[in-house]
Amino acid sequence: MGQSHVFHRHTKTAYPVAARGDGCYIIDGEGKRYLDACGGAAVSCLGHSHPAVIQAIKDQLDHIPFAHTGFFTSESSEALADLLVTSAPDGLGRVYFVSGGSEANETALKLARQYFLEAGQSERYRVIARLQSYHGNTLGALAVGGNLARRKPYEPFLAEVSHISPCYAYRHQGPEESAEAYGQRVADELEAEIQRLGPETVAAFVAETVVGATAGVVPPVPGYFKRVREICDRYGVLLILDEVMCGMGRTGTRYACEQDGVVPDMLTCAKGLGAGYQPIGAVVISDKIFDAVQGGSGAFQHGFTYIGHPTACAAALAVQRTVDEEGLLENVRSQGEKLHGALEARFGNHYAVGDIRGRGLFIGVELVADRGTKEPFDPALKLNAAVKRHAMDLGLMCYPGGGTADGTKGDHILLAPPYIVEDRHLDEIVEKLGSALDQALGEVAS
Repeated sequence: MGQSHVFHRHTKTAYPVAARGDGCYIIDGEGKRYLDACGGAAVSCLGHSHPAVIQAIKDQLDHIPFAHTGFFTSESSEALADLLVTSAPDGLGRVYFVSGGSEANETALKLARQYFLEAGQSERYRVIARLQSYHGNTLGALAVGGNLARRKPYEPFLAEVSHISPCYAYRHQGPEESAEAYGQRVADELEAEIQRLGPETVAAFVAETVVGATAGVVPPVPGYFKRVREICDRYGVLLILDEVMCGMGRTGTRYACEQDGVVPDMLTCAKGLGAGYQPIGAVVISDKIFDAVQGGSGAFQHGFTYIGHPTACAAALAVQRTVDEEGLLENVRSQGEKLHGALEARFGNHYAVGDIRGRGLFIGVELVADRGTKEPFDPALKLNAAVKRHAMDLGLMCYPGGGTADGTKGDHILLAPPYIVEDRHLDEIVEKLGSALDQALGEVAS
C-alpha cells in the first residue's frame, strides 16, 4: 500500500486495512484475523457480516437511499421509531434520529433549552454533569463531558458546565459505607449543586447510565439513579441519560436504565442501535417535551442533513429486529456472566488488576500498580496503549483507556464483544488478553 492521504486518528500510527468481516472477527488485508472483543468502541454488537442487516440495506437502496426530512419521512424511520418507543420505558414517546452519539447528545442539550423556552422559563440554561464522563466530541457534548484529556485543548471554546462527582464505588465508596449509602451521598451532590446555582437556572442533569470509555465501565450502585430522579423532579430539572455506549442491549436490556428502575426525560443512543452497519444515533424523548414543542412554536430549531436517513434507519431496524428474533439479549446476559466469571478466574488475584466490573457484555478491568492502595500506574508508562498494541499483535481487539482514576492517572481495559459471542470466543478473549497484559507489564517494567 502506498502513501495514505487519509488523516488518520493518530498520524504516527500505521493501521492494518480492514478487508473483510466474519462474524466476531475482522480480517485484514494480509489475511490476519482479529477477534473483536470490544466492538470497536462498543459498536459492532452483531459482528461484522450479519446477512439480515446487509440484505436490509440492499433492499432499502433498491427503494430509495436518501430523502431529506425537510420534505419527506420514510417507512424505515417510522418503523424504527415504533420499535424503539414500544420497548421504551413508559413516557418516552418520540424519537429524533441523528447520525451518531455526539449528535444525539448535542441534540438533547439543545432540545432541553428549547423545552424551557416553550415553557416560558427562559432563565433555565445551566447544565450539570459528572466528572469522569464522556458525551461526545462536538462542542456542546464535549462541554458537558468530564473527560479532562479530551476537553483540555478546546477549553476556550466550551460552555460553562458544572461537574459533580461520578458514582464510582471502587474509587470513592467509604470502607464502612454501604453501596446504598454511598449512592445517596454522591447523588446528593446534585441537589447541592442545583441549590448553589439557583434551581430556577438549571435546565438539565446529564449522566451515562453505565459510564463507558472514560472510567472503564462503571455501573451505578443500587438506588443512585432513583435518588437522582427524585432530585430532578423536585427542582424541575430534566434528566438526560446517555446510553450511547451502554444502551441498545449492551448491558442485557435494550435500555440500560430499565435495570435501575428510572425513566429519564431524554435518552440518547447510538452505537448498538445500528451496530456499525450504518451511522445512526437517536434521542428518545418524553411526551411532555414533545408536547411542549408541538403546543408552542411547533418547530425544533435544530437539524442535520442526514437525520432520519432511510438507509441508516433500515439498517438499525434490521439490527434491533435481529436482536429480538434471535433472543440475543438473553445471550448478552448469559455470556456476560460467563465472561465476567472467566475474567475473575484469570485476573481476580492478578497483582495488577484492581477491579473487574460491568453489566452484560460490557465489562471493565481496572489496572493498578498496588492492589491494596489502588494506586494507579505512572501515566508516563502508557500501560493501556501497550496492552492494546500487544493484543493486536495476538489478534485481539480490546479498548483500553487512560486517566481512569482521576482524568490523568489510571488505566483500564474495556471489553464489549458482539452479542453473538460464543463460549469459544470467550476462551480466546481471556487467553489473549492475559498474554497481552503480561507482555505489556513486562515491557513497562523493563
